Amino acid sequence: MSIRTEPHLLDNAAWASLAGPHAHLSEGGDLVRRYRPSVSPILAIRDLHDDRTWDAAAALVGPGQDVPLMSLDVDVPDGWTVGTSLEGVQMIATDALEDRPDPEAVVLGPDDVDEMLALVARTQPGPFEPETYLMGQYLGIRRDGALVAMAGERLHPPGWTEISAVCTDAEARGQGLASRLVRAVAHGIRLRGDRPFLHAAGFNTGAIALYDHLGFEVRRTSTFAVARTPSDVTPVTIG
Repeated sequence: MSIRTEPHLLDNAAWASLAGPHAHLSEGGDLVRRYRPSVSPILAIRDLHDDRTWDAAAALVGPGQDVPLMSLDVDVPDGWTVGTSLEGVQMIATDALEDRPDPEAVVLGPDDVDEMLALVARTQPGPFEPETYLMGQYLGIRRDGALVAMAGERLHPPGWTEISAVCTDAEARGQGLASRLVRAVAHGIRLRGDRPFLHAAGFNTGAIALYDHLGFEVRRTSTFAVARTPSDVTPVTIG
């Protein structure tokens, strides 16, 4: 007799976030949700094995649109195509993570958006939009007034918070700024009673090694993908 195990909340972390603590930043309904485009391009499908959810996703996003998916473990339905995909890992904090505030870190907000976007453009840590800072607290380190390193909070499933947008300018690397910011962001997360987690591309062995050294462990592997909606769907009007 086989025992059925319930899916872990982090198996579909984007859905748990969009249908939960980040519902106020989302568009969609009971089958599919996405962040407002000014916040993040991430879309979450409640059940990838349910054809209705794919139809709902296509209707929400519109025809011929790219949809970033945090985890893709099924074949996409007819009409959909997968443009790019890469293997990644999901890592969770262990008791070995020594979180602490950082005296040099400053909270970033709307007045810092232009600098945050410029730093992301130079370092390419992943998707970042003008209102991504609304997803959680972002911390930065400045040198001579210029933002040279950053890290912050992204997905927020109940009881968990993802650390994301960890990036450092080329001339400021090798100084431990990324480690300091990860610890500082994790400190704020734990003060709220949440547990930190994060994602990394499988090929980014340097980042994975850093997170392992800081006290994170791999929970699961997954396939990050960008899927394109069919060209013959009727979009849903939001508003």
